[in-house]
Amino acid sequence: MNESKDTALFSREVVFTAIKDSFIKFDPRIMVKNPVMFITELGALLCTFLVIFSKADRFNIQIAIWLWFTVFFANFSEAIAEGRGKAQAESLKKTRTSTVARKWTGKTESRINASELKLGDQVICEAGDVVPSDGEVIEGIATVDESAITGESAPVVREAGGDRSAVTGGTRVISDRIIVRITAEQGGTFIDRMIALVEGAKRQKTPNEIALSLLLAGLTLIFLLAVVTLKVFATYSGALAGQDLSSVITIPVLVSLLVCLIPTTIGGLLSAIGISGMDRLIRKNVIALSGKAVEAAGDIDVLLLDKTGTITFGNRMATRFYPAPGVNEVELAEKAQLASLSDGTPEGRSIVVLAKEQFQLRGEKFHPSQIEFVPFTAQTRMSGVNISDQGSVHEIRKGASDAVIKYVTNLGGKTSPELKKIVDEIAMSGGTPLMVAEGARLLGCVQLKDVVKGGIKERFAELRRMGIRTVMITGDNPLTAAAIAAEAGVDDFMAEATPEMKLKRIRDEQEGGHLVAMTGDGTNDAPALAQADVGVAMNSGTQAAREAGNMVDLDSNPTKLIDIVETGKQLLMTRGALTTFSVSNDVAKYFAILPALFGALYAGGGLHGPLSRLNVMGLGSPESAILSAVIFNALVIIALVPLALRGVKYRALGSEILLRRNLLIYGVGGLAAPFIGIKLIDLLITKAGLV
Repeated sequence: MNESKDTALFSREVVFTAIKDSFIKFDPRIMVKNPVMFITELGALLCTFLVIFSKADRFNIQIAIWLWFTVFFANFSEAIAEGRGKAQAESLKKTRTSTVARKWTGKTESRINASELKLGDQVICEAGDVVPSDGEVIEGIATVDESAITGESAPVVREAGGDRSAVTGGTRVISDRIIVRITAEQGGTFIDRMIALVEGAKRQKTPNEIALSLLLAGLTLIFLLAVVTLKVFATYSGALAGQDLSSVITIPVLVSLLVCLIPTTIGGLLSAIGISGMDRLIRKNVIALSGKAVEAAGDIDVLLLDKTGTITFGNRMATRFYPAPGVNEVELAEKAQLASLSDGTPEGRSIVVLAKEQFQLRGEKFHPSQIEFVPFTAQTRMSGVNISDQGSVHEIRKGASDAVIKYVTNLGGKTSPELKKIVDEIAMSGGTPLMVAEGARLLGCVQLKDVVKGGIKERFAELRRMGIRTVMITGDNPLTAAAIAAEAGVDDFMAEATPEMKLKRIRDEQEGGHLVAMTGDGTNDAPALAQADVGVAMNSGTQAAREAGNMVDLDSNPTKLIDIVETGKQLLMTRGALTTFSVSNDVAKYFAILPALFGALYAGGGLHGPLSRLNVMGLGSPESAILSAVIFNALVIIALVPLALRGVKYRALGSEILLRRNLLIYGVGGLAAPFIGIKLIDLLITKAGLV
């Protein structure tokens, strides 16, 4: 799944499989899903019948062959895009082994086949065991090898009760023991869904793709009606001019005209573009659960990004204790350590370590029966401990400054101006102040330091040029948030954010006409992920988060959201560029075929009529002009397959600049290419005596 393990664009195995699948796709039941290529196939079939059952001259035979090549190349472009996904699917299928599951009923353990597991069953996994199916750790902590899914060899920690509780079937436990509750039915596991998605078996057309298909079908119908009437026009005009055009305006020639004028280029490449868009995300270790999500990523104009782990490195470390007036620094360190003993976050652990390193405090003087831990929650934004000592209970709390101040105020306590000044100074320096209180008494602050990732400011500037507004979400106080937002270069920030605030912000943005993307990994992120137009769930997160989002990042890297947006924009740009090329391409073909068809009409005794002036290419003969156009029409599809698969190169420019640039390159290029290509082919086939 890593980019280092990417399937080559045209590897021998993929090409051979694609060639075989291209012939399978000749089935009319498959072709009818693509109206443009279905019409082309019917035209090829009609010309083949005429060749077989009527006079089969060399010209008609060549027309029939190249029409079939046109259909084949269109099928090949789709098949090779699917083939790359199937090659990845085969490697995923190898991870699915017949695993024995250790089913746990709460009292007894029994060994059954993994295929017999049901939703809600509990299984035991110890070092060396393969996780039998998708689930959530409900007891214990273990290191897990997820290389079969992510391609990364480094093991990850999975534990109960946190945002890193989800485990995936097919991964292997390296150490320790966990109990897993099964959260997926058989056939609906994460690997099963990945295989179906990368194979393209469940790929549905996106709304934009459906709209474009309808437009192409409409253009095809218009050209079909126009070409059908040409036979009548030619007969009528020939009769008035005293000429017989029946040998020129034949059915193979009219079919050739139709195929060259309808948008076969984009019609043949449309599916490949959609499939390759999802494929490019897969190669970045992101599973898009629908093509619609990839398209939506390209239209995103607001990004909601968590500060921790996305904008900053995330492991904020305690660096200093700031005692309140009248409080000893050792006392502050001791109380902060006690309040952090149950805090499993890196920040909480760093406070315990700092107190130990500076003052040799260990928090072991109390018996476990005296201690009641108060865990951190997103609502209270505090953690702490209640200590029973000689008949009294000491409530120690540590957390966000505003939350602790509110807690102390409710107990009748007050905060000093000196302590407020310390909080402001820490926040203005870009640090995070955590307050510590014992009952109604504020003891002081702990300074946490977080580091903004290198190059992130340039990435946000790039997004700004793309017309995307970035919003940093953090639980920090407004001063800290403002300092980090300014350093990182984001456009806006949300301080002291709760899950409810995130959801409200997304809805407000959407009501304002914006498309919103965000990342998350916890159960409390699930509502916002479900509401966002693009919700990227971390693979390391909870099952609820993975089910709520429409994308899953296997690397659990929040900054991947920026790459996802770029991939979505590249998909839309590629489709737009090739549509522009295809339509302008068809315009140029008029000047190849129509002068050839009607160049001799109204000749008035000469060889060239007035319409021959449109033969600006100077093509050799009517037959060579028509055959050259048909050959070019087929070859241009296969020539553009690499571009459809790789995508148009993306640059962070404004939409107006991109539109002008693409019109210049693919619009003007689409007009010029047929003039050059058809002329060269005409020279070759004329010299070779093929007409």
